[in-house]
Amino acid sequence: MENVVAIVGRPNVGKSTLFNRIMGKRIAIVHHQSGVTRDRNYGEAEWTGKKFFLIDTGGFVPDSDEDFNKHIREQVKIAIEESDKVIFVCDGENGPHPIDSEIANNLRKYSHGKQIFLVVNKIDSGKKELNINEFYNLGLGDPYGISALSGKDVADLLDDIVKDFGEVEETEDSRIKFAVIGRPNAGKSSIVNAILKQDRNIVTDIPGTTRDSIDSEIKYHGETLLLIDTAGLRRKSKIKKNESLDFFSTVRTYKSIERCDVAVLVIDATLIMEGMGKVSDLKHSDFRLDKQDVKIIEDVFSRKKGLLIVVNKWDLIEKDSKTSVIIENKISEHLKSYNFLRFVFISALTKQRIHKVIEEAVSVYEERAKQIKTSALNEVMFDEIRKMPPPASRGKEIKINYVTQLKHSPPVFGFFSNEPNLITENYKRYLEKKIREHFGFSGVPVSLVFKKKN
Repeated sequence: MENVVAIVGRPNVGKSTLFNRIMGKRIAIVHHQSGVTRDRNYGEAEWTGKKFFLIDTGGFVPDSDEDFNKHIREQVKIAIEESDKVIFVCDGENGPHPIDSEIANNLRKYSHGKQIFLVVNKIDSGKKELNINEFYNLGLGDPYGISALSGKDVADLLDDIVKDFGEVEETEDSRIKFAVIGRPNAGKSSIVNAILKQDRNIVTDIPGTTRDSIDSEIKYHGETLLLIDTAGLRRKSKIKKNESLDFFSTVRTYKSIERCDVAVLVIDATLIMEGMGKVSDLKHSDFRLDKQDVKIIEDVFSRKKGLLIVVNKWDLIEKDSKTSVIIENKISEHLKSYNFLRFVFISALTKQRIHKVIEEAVSVYEERAKQIKTSALNEVMFDEIRKMPPPASRGKEIKINYVTQLKHSPPVFGFFSNEPNLITENYKRYLEKKIREHFGFSGVPVSLVFKKKN
C-alpha cells in the first residue's frame, strides 16, 4: 500500500479517537487521562474506495522538559519521512497550546512540501466553531474543525486527504515474493545473506539492526524470486517512547507481509529451548510460543498469505533425533486453530539445511496456488459428507449439493447448500480438515464460503 497518513499531536487532543473514527472500529485505547496511548496504532483504512495506511503516533509525555524538544522533533520528522500526508490534531475545546506551536514549527521545517492537515478537534457545537480561528496563528493554513467523537465534519477532512490518492493500481509482478520476518536478532539477515551467498545486508548481534525492508532477487530453477528482508519486530512494550524509528520499521514489516506471497517467519531456537529443561524432559514440558511470534502468525494468516516457520540457530542447542518433531508438535498444540503449519530447522551460521528455506518456501507458494478440479473435489468431499452429514438445525435437514474451488492464491472453496446459514462452525472446521487431509495446503490458510443453491 503506497498511501500512508500519519496522525501527530500532543497528548489528549483526540488522536486515538480520530484514528478509531477513520478506521471504523475501536482499536486504540481512548481515555481522558493524558498520555494513555503508549503504543502506536496502525491499520488499513478506506474512504470512497481509496485505501491508505493510517498511523496514530501516540501522544507521549516526555520524562522531562529538557527531553521534549528532542522528542517532538524526532516524532514529527520520522512521521513525515514515513508518510505521504500528516494530520496534525489540536484541541479546539481548550485552545492553542505552546506545544502545538512547537509541533507546527517542526512540521514546517521537515515537511518538504508534503501536505499537512491542521485539524482542530472537539468542535462539537456551533459555539465552539469560533475557537477554530485561534489556530490560524500556527501558520499551517485553513484548519479543519471536527469532532472525532461524534464524527462531525470528519467526512470533509477525509475527502480532502484522499482527493489526489487515486485508485491504487495493482501492477503485474510475476516474481514470487517471500518476506523474511520475525523478532530482532532471530537471524533473518543472516539467512538472507546465506541464501544470496553474499553480504548484501549488515549483520551484527545488535537486535534491530535492519530498519528498512531490503529486496533481493535470486534465480531458482528458472524462476525469479524476490526476497524481502524486513526490520526486526519488537514487542510493543519494548518500543520505548523515543524509539519512533523502531515503530515505523514495524509498520514497514507489516507492509512487506502485504506484498509477499509467502512469509518466512524466523524463530530463534535458543529462545524456544529456554526454560524447557533437558532434552529428555522436552516432551512433557509446558511450552508456549512467544506472544509476539503468535501475533505475527495471526497477522500473516489474516492477510491470507502462506507461512513457513524457520527455526534458526539449530546448531546452538542440545538435541536428539526427536527434538525437531517434538517442537513442531508443541507449537502446533499451542496454535490449535493453525494445524497446517510448516517447519524447517536450520543454522544460518553453519549453512545447515539453508537450501531448504527456499525449497520449502516455494513449496508453500505452490500449495497456495494449487487448484483442485471440481470433479475430484466433489468425489472426495461427498464421500466424507456422506460419512458425516451436517447436523440438522431448527428442525431443518441441511444438504450440501455442490463443492467447487472459487479461486486460488489464496485458495477459496465454495459449498452450495439448501441452508448455508445453518451450517455450524464445528462442521465447517470438519470440512476444512477433510480438504486438507485429501489435498494438502500445508502452510496455507484456506477459506470456505457457503452459498445458497440456486
